[in-house]
Amino acid sequence: MRESAFDTDHYIAAQTEAIVRRMEVFSGKLYLEFGGKLLLDYHAARVLPGYHPDAKLRILQSLERHMEIIFCVSALDIQRGRVRGDFGLTYDNATLKSLEDLLGHQLQVSAVVITRYGGEEGAARLGRYLEGRGIRVFLQPELEGYPEDVDRIVSEKGYGQYQPIATTAPLVVVTGAGPGSGKMATCLAQVYHHRREGQDAGFAKFETFPIWGLPVDHPVNLAYEAATADLGDQVLVDPFHLQAYGVTAATYNRDVENFYIMKRIMERLWDGVPYRSPTDMGVNMVERGIQDDAAIREAGRQEIIRRYFRYQWEVLRRVERPETVDRVRMLMARLGATVGDRKVVEPARLAAEEACRTGKGHKGVYCGAAIELPDGSIVTGKNSPLLHAEAAMVLNASKHLAEVPDGIHLLSPAIITNINDLKKGVLGGRSESLDLSETLIALAISAATNPTAQVCLDRLSELKGCDMHTTHAPSHGDEDALRKLGVNVTTDARPILHRFLVS
Repeated sequence: MRESAFDTDHYIAAQTEAIVRRMEVFSGKLYLEFGGKLLLDYHAARVLPGYHPDAKLRILQSLERHMEIIFCVSALDIQRGRVRGDFGLTYDNATLKSLEDLLGHQLQVSAVVITRYGGEEGAARLGRYLEGRGIRVFLQPELEGYPEDVDRIVSEKGYGQYQPIATTAPLVVVTGAGPGSGKMATCLAQVYHHRREGQDAGFAKFETFPIWGLPVDHPVNLAYEAATADLGDQVLVDPFHLQAYGVTAATYNRDVENFYIMKRIMERLWDGVPYRSPTDMGVNMVERGIQDDAAIREAGRQEIIRRYFRYQWEVLRRVERPETVDRVRMLMARLGATVGDRKVVEPARLAAEEACRTGKGHKGVYCGAAIELPDGSIVTGKNSPLLHAEAAMVLNASKHLAEVPDGIHLLSPAIITNINDLKKGVLGGRSESLDLSETLIALAISAATNPTAQVCLDRLSELKGCDMHTTHAPSHGDEDALRKLGVNVTTDARPILHRFLVS
């Protein structure tokens, strides 16, 4: 059974209180940079079992009366079609989704800032679209010499180039589509304009990872390193904090490297430098919510293995570099972790091997999938002329959860036949077997006349948060459905090959 190792309510109370205290330090206005994902932080939920993915949202809702939001997205990320893995959306579409989600939770975004703008048409098109819907849009050019040339940056030729964004709330949350969105530059440019007008304004960072109070080599902190392996982040001891206070705190290399520059910038923005270390700049009370260190250590180990598989898949899709996989492989070696420590990997491979041995695949193709259910049971699926391996696995899992015997069929043969005929005969599909998206639709249709199918359909929500593995790269229909079910998928990412054999 999955157990809670983290108290979200306790964390939310502590983090909210810490933000209010930080607001009181700056009597005029606080610009709070939100690191990580503001909505649906599934990384935190995976490494801190019991953490609610919308914990940050709940914190913002508690501060709603004192707050407004600025959203940042990089024009360069839009131009190159960068994709957010959690949504499977490009950054322009992820921006639109985030704005809709915030609005759906009654949180207003007062402005969108498109950073590092150099005339990119995709970014300009997004800006026009947002302005047409009544959202203020600011196009910020990339600053020459940023961030090393401090004299230039903190001047009319630097932050002074940015159009000041009029804000009224004492707390301005600055969030973005992802890392590198220009959140910090936007915050400090705003502080620059306030200070130039003789107004008090401050800056702080809403932090989640790495967790300051945990050792640098704690698996949860190393899981953060794995999650940012594509950026080359490394978790280390904050040398400024250690020197200033004699206290060991975990931070990461970019914060340490940037603090040398940040300190010089702060000397020009404030009469007295408000922070003595990167740790000082942040607001991070995550440690207050931890209840079971052993459980989060194991969750951290599992996340690193999951990231290893994820990056391998992305390398095969040519959207990631092999060096990123190498970095995560070294993290696994530091912890003595192997892919076999992920419980669903070997059962999925054995399922594919069994399909190959018995010849029960489809046209010489043999695939396997496995999922670990909340009670610890492992359920597998194999591909067939009727179903993809993922589809077979989910049907088997729903029957296990509903205590339906294996011999009972959930899908009407007539429905499957009709869909197969449509795919192959009318739509010209290469394979008539159903992917997971198609199978779930077929299950919903069958539930109208089959009470057993309805019972199994009702249990699908219990798959959210479950770990799963496939032997092959999932199709779009499989991947999309698994994402919507909330399943934590890893894959060997092997192409679907004839006569698949497990090495």
